[in-house]
Amino acid sequence: MSRQSKNFNAGPHLALIAVQVIFGTWGIPAKIALRVITPFGLSAIRVAATAVAFAILGRLTGSLKPIARRHWPLLVLSSVCGIVLNQWLFVTGLSQTTVVNSVLITTTMPVFTLVVGYFTGIEVPSWRRVLGILLAAAGIIYLISPTRANVSAGSRFGDLLILGSAFIYGTYIVLSKPLVQTYGALPTITWIFIVATLPTAVAGGISLRHVSLAAIDTRAWLAIAYIIIVATIVAYYLITAALRDVPPSTVAVYIYLQPLLAFLVAPAVLGESLTIRTALAAALVLAGVAITTWRRRRREVPTSEMEATRP
Repeated sequence: MSRQSKNFNAGPHLALIAVQVIFGTWGIPAKIALRVITPFGLSAIRVAATAVAFAILGRLTGSLKPIARRHWPLLVLSSVCGIVLNQWLFVTGLSQTTVVNSVLITTTMPVFTLVVGYFTGIEVPSWRRVLGILLAAAGIIYLISPTRANVSAGSRFGDLLILGSAFIYGTYIVLSKPLVQTYGALPTITWIFIVATLPTAVAGGISLRHVSLAAIDTRAWLAIAYIIIVATIVAYYLITAALRDVPPSTVAVYIYLQPLLAFLVAPAVLGESLTIRTALAAALVLAGVAITTWRRRRREVPTSEMEATRP
């Protein structure tokens, strides 16, 4: 039993919890920044600055290595899914729908990750992992209540964009895992952002033609800096690093902590009461996450299984 316990590495799971705290709160600075800059413009600044930061870090640490030609199609596809399309769809969709709708729809992402992982052969999920994801999803749906979602015609298009973003990001988590296992976290995420710079820069440059950068106040620049440093550089690196040690579906299931954290933090920050509904939902989500991650405690992943995920 002690040998099995040693096989469990808490580091990736602590990193994923930190990511959800970041992603669960980055909407605040994003709303501040989007008051003075377009969604495409924000994405362009975010991607370009992050690519430069990762490239410098890779040079300083000597870890930036070239990607083999045979892996470039997978790299480009990962970049388009994880950075370009994901950011464009989510930010644009959020501007056309409600926060409740976006949170509710985003919880479909782990399901998409599980399905894509299965059909690509990168991950063969166990029934325990499927049960854990569905249990956590049930907790979030119970917490938010679909009856609170706005299904008016005005928000329907935004909802579809958020759903597309969830599918695209779930696909990215699956596709990028073989690259991470081959090249490491920092080289992989650096090249993913470098590839994404060109399309986002073109679209962002066009949208920024009518924006006066001189008119952006200090508060907005601080919000943009937070989005680049914390919500992008730190968060994406932690996700990529975690993919070295845990399956894609485990990375995805942690997204259920985002709305849960919001509902748990609200009583402390806003003085709201902690309801029985919140407590029951929390129990379901935490049980689902525990069931999904329990497999790593029970046995070490065989080397042959890990090799099967390599391109």
